[in-house]
Amino acid sequence: MAEICCEVMSDQSEGSSVCETTSSRAARKRRMEIRKIKFGVSGHPVADTADNLNFGAKRKRLDVCPEAEFSRECDNAVENSVGGDHHHHPVIQLQGTPVGMNKTLTMVKPAAVESEPFPKFGMASVCGRRRDMEDAVAIRPSFCCGGGDDETSAAAADDVSTGLHYFAVYDGHGCSHVATKCRDRMHVLVKEELEVESREEIGEWKNALQRSFRRMDKEAVTFNTSLIAAANCRCELQSPECDAVGSAAVVALVSQDQIVIANCGDCRAVLCRNGKPIPLSVDHKPDRPDELDRIQAAGGRVISWDCPRVEGVLAMSRAIGDNYLKPYVSCEPEVTITERTAEDDCLILASDGLWDVISNETACGVARMCLKGKVPAGNSAFSVAAGEAESIGNEKSDKACSDASMLLTKLALARRSSDNVSVIVIDLRKEPSVNNF
Repeated sequence: MAEICCEVMSDQSEGSSVCETTSSRAARKRRMEIRKIKFGVSGHPVADTADNLNFGAKRKRLDVCPEAEFSRECDNAVENSVGGDHHHHPVIQLQGTPVGMNKTLTMVKPAAVESEPFPKFGMASVCGRRRDMEDAVAIRPSFCCGGGDDETSAAAADDVSTGLHYFAVYDGHGCSHVATKCRDRMHVLVKEELEVESREEIGEWKNALQRSFRRMDKEAVTFNTSLIAAANCRCELQSPECDAVGSAAVVALVSQDQIVIANCGDCRAVLCRNGKPIPLSVDHKPDRPDELDRIQAAGGRVISWDCPRVEGVLAMSRAIGDNYLKPYVSCEPEVTITERTAEDDCLILASDGLWDVISNETACGVARMCLKGKVPAGNSAFSVAAGEAESIGNEKSDKACSDASMLLTKLALARRSSDNVSVIVIDLRKEPSVNNF
């Protein structure tokens, strides 16, 4: 009985193994037949080719254009399309891409880089710890298009980049009206004098600027006299108080090739070249050896009262106005001419409210850091007073330069500067694609 059961079980096992073998062979055959047919993305069969039958081969990468150029175009697509340009751009179909995938690329042509007609600049001017604001700032891009004959002037007027750009900081004392008068009139006088000079030699620059400062000084003295009757100024408007009003001044004329500085007083101009400061003016202090000799030769005295002062009153030896201290206090400016180079970073003009507490090296380092875009976060702008806004006009300032001037002003206040603080920062970098001048 046991033998019979074993034979029956063995027969069933052999039958099941034969069925499993037959079914597995049929399934394998069907899979091989299916693999011989390739279906596209759209569902239509594709004929067998050597590439299609090469199942294990890796798909070849599709190179439409160099990767660097493509990524740069995509990254700058939004910026390049700004400005209302709605022209149709060429559409490129990727080669070898299945029809159903619909892969297209829109190639956006980069916008042409236009040269800036005006230099990049920024300014900040604050009252600080003083009771009144006595500083003034003047910015006049392309205020003078050149001298010489009418044809040369007309040609220069068509190209604003060939003109001169005017920047100035005026530090008033006694009252604000002399600095305000200089802000409104000095650039006009400088332009008139430059238009009659060839400016081919250093002496011509010097003579033109010296005549401008002398004319401004005469206008300031006359203006002080007229204010006694006008009675519309913050000073006492009584003689000799109005005669004791004056202003220091530093004027910068910037062209494509040169920087011309005219300084009268204790304002200062510093050039940042390759990260190093280069003073373009020297402060006119009464204890400066050559200034001390000049004052004493004219019959004046330098008396130390808190600091060296002319006749114990004025802490600078040159200024516009101050009629009661003439001839000891002179209005003659010192003029320097500096050739621009590719290593120039920026030019800083500021009143003594900055330079009394910040060195040239520190100011240069701060300005250079801001121009590189490393200004600390949260450095908000100071509001510009109405009079200062009128002096600037409609020209737009640069954010990096504005950040630099504002940061320098904040640093001076943090270091307990007791005077008004006014700063102008001018970007002198010559970029290959964008010309500031």
